[in-house]
Amino acid sequence: MGAWQVERIEPVTGPSLPVVSRLAVLDGSRAGDVEAAWVLRGTTSYKRYTRREEQEALDAKQPQLGRPEATRAALIPITKSDAWWQLAQDERRDLLEESSHHIAVGLEYLPAVARQLYHGHDLGEPFDFLAWFEYAPQDAPAFEELVDRLRTTPEWGYVERDVDIRLAR
Repeated sequence: MGAWQVERIEPVTGPSLPVVSRLAVLDGSRAGDVEAAWVLRGTTSYKRYTRREEQEALDAKQPQLGRPEATRAALIPITKSDAWWQLAQDERRDLLEESSHHIAVGLEYLPAVARQLYHGHDLGEPFDFLAWFEYAPQDAPAFEELVDRLRTTPEWGYVERDVDIRLAR
């Protein structure tokens, strides 16, 4: 049994995941061999596309995960196309921030929405990224706006699988 109740699982692009009723978020020391309908793995990593001033701004506004008032969450597993991975890192940075303003848009929703990005691409996982968000119920409209804005950017043209999983604690 996981701490998070799954309210809905919706495929946005590509196939969905099987329906489950609960979700657990486990760190590497506790994950082990869990018995589950599905398991998504990712690791935190260095900030690949963030400039120093952006990272400082994120650090200044980013709340911790696990805040008592943040009883809503979203897990958005994402797979990007081979064309994305064939771009040089500076080209991906240009698409991510210079064209799509991904970091700048995200900053607008802090501290209401806490987030953590997990990387699965280098682990050979089916999802390149696991984007985890936590927020209070009253911040749900802001979160919806954030997701809608990001999904209309040039960067999102490289997404070939996107599953939207909404949760409550």
